[in-house]
Amino acid sequence: MIRKLLIAIAGTALVSVAAAQAVDSVKDTSKAAAETTKQGADNAKASVHSGARKASDKTNASVHKSKSHYYRHKAKAEADAAVH
Repeated sequence: MIRKLLIAIAGTALVSVAAAQAVDSVKDTSKAAAETTKQGADNAKASVHSGARKASDKTNASVHKSKSHYYRHKAKAEADAAVH
């Protein structure tokens, strides 16, 4: 009788330890998956943000170049007019 009771207690202890390990393993796996997802989202957000910034920089450079050409030609025309 006592032997059966000890076997039952030992079996219950083993099952509870195995269940605790399984729960910890599932928690770790879900944390890793969440971190990976967050990291992927951060990378996607960063690439979109830098892409928008690059496009904005290109636009600003193009505008600056256009203004530079305009004012250079205007100054040249004024200089020619002043000489003649």
